Amino acid sequence: MANSFALVLRDRNVDAIDQWLVAADASMTTEFREFASSLRRDLAAVRAAVTLTWSNGQTEGQVNKIKMFKRPMFGRANVDLLRARLLHAA
Repeated sequence: MANSFALVLRDRNVDAIDQWLVAADASMTTEFREFASSLRRDLAAVRAAVTLTWSNGQTEGQVNKIKMFKRPMFGRANVDLLRARLLHAA
């Protein structure tokens, strides 16, 4: 079941989403039924995620970089020090 959902995403097969949701509803596994239910709540977004090529990977990478710098100085510094550390690292 999980492999077939991964295949839908990997192949970007929008038509297979509906078939997978029907199969998930018929599944004996509660988690698959709940996951299918949550996907149905915003099916338009799921379809868009499968078909569109947009990615927020670059944004997530920058957020992780900032968190990496900020974590060691938790509670010890303000935004000015964080800014200085980020600019010095670049």
